[in-house]
Amino acid sequence: MPPKILRLVLLISAAHALVHLYELSLPSVEHRIAAEYYPEESEANIAKGKKMSGLLSMTWRLPWGIGALLAGLLVDRFGAKRLLLVYLIGVSTICALVRFTQPMSMLFVTMFCMGLLASIYHPAGLSWISHRTNSQQRPFALGIHGILGSLGIASGPFLVASMIHFGFSWRDCYSLLAIPGLALAVVLVSYRENKATEKTSAPARKDVVAEKSPVIDDDEESDWSAFFVLTTVALAQGIVYAGVLSFLPRYMAGWSAGVDATTNAGLLTTGVLVLGCIGQYTAGYFARAEKLERQLFWVSLANAPLLVCMALADGPMRPIAAGAFSIVHFMHQPIYNSLIAKYSTSSRRSLAYGFSIAIGLGLGGIGAALVGYARTQHVAFLSLAGVAILSATLAQILIRTHYRNRPYHV
Repeated sequence: MPPKILRLVLLISAAHALVHLYELSLPSVEHRIAAEYYPEESEANIAKGKKMSGLLSMTWRLPWGIGALLAGLLVDRFGAKRLLLVYLIGVSTICALVRFTQPMSMLFVTMFCMGLLASIYHPAGLSWISHRTNSQQRPFALGIHGILGSLGIASGPFLVASMIHFGFSWRDCYSLLAIPGLALAVVLVSYRENKATEKTSAPARKDVVAEKSPVIDDDEESDWSAFFVLTTVALAQGIVYAGVLSFLPRYMAGWSAGVDATTNAGLLTTGVLVLGCIGQYTAGYFARAEKLERQLFWVSLANAPLLVCMALADGPMRPIAAGAFSIVHFMHQPIYNSLIAKYSTSSRRSLAYGFSIAIGLGLGGIGAALVGYARTQHVAFLSLAGVAILSATLAQILIRTHYRNRPYHV
């Protein structure tokens, strides 16, 4: 990969890390928010606080997923760089305003706006990367993109816990989280692409794209039927993602190793999520354009036995089972994102990414409810294993239909 393209990928991936840092900031402080609005230690107030936390989380996540569809349309019209600046400056501003949102109703409005602005990132960032890389470079670029995203996910609980440890309130934490977003926005404003290698991220006409960029767009043929099958895979993977991550600290709290359960759970959760970077890098390194469908199938299928292990694991086996799951589960992301680029034309790619995010992160959020309503850990993770098998079955449909129609891919 040319150094200039690599630098751009790293810049965009830093914005990816931030969006997941913002995603995990709310779960990291939700218990403190609940305690502020329901301070009495009665069972009724504890129940009300948990209910408020659940609604607040939903208020953040729903626009984060569904809003990506609208963001995809806006990226196609105005370009990825402009929309990324709106995301970075907008979310940073909202983080700073959290300090002044005292009424509960205003806190809900603030979290809704933060989730909506954060929804811009995925269609904008993924579209920009896909337009600057060809089909051979793209899996590796998306692997780097996924690694920084995983680091953002893992760093959220750790950074917030560290700030609270040093005496900051949860409102102070949000104020401090505005700083990296604004700093990255300054870097992005100053970034200039070489005119000789620039390729527009919001192409209006195919001939204009070809004129502006030497990068050959080797995937101008669309396959929308395959794309819509792929989005059902995204839905299944999104259910697994939301179900596991929403309750991973609780799962880890079931095993304590000499420290209090809450601290131990936080450290173990961070460690498990860091392991997801290994999966991202491995998938990005080994992914090949002609084998993406088969690789997606095997990664999806491998989730199932590991979720069964999580269902059965106890004691010190819990972090081992969860760590193995994290490595394998996050492998699907660079493969999946490469397939979106493969099935969509460059002129509609950001919209395709937006639709995919709306399905995977938006509707996939029902995974949290699935696990939350499950009576036992065994039922919860075995149910998610069934969803993973469904995901693999759908990926098998992709193999059969897509390879039959395009035999030269075999």
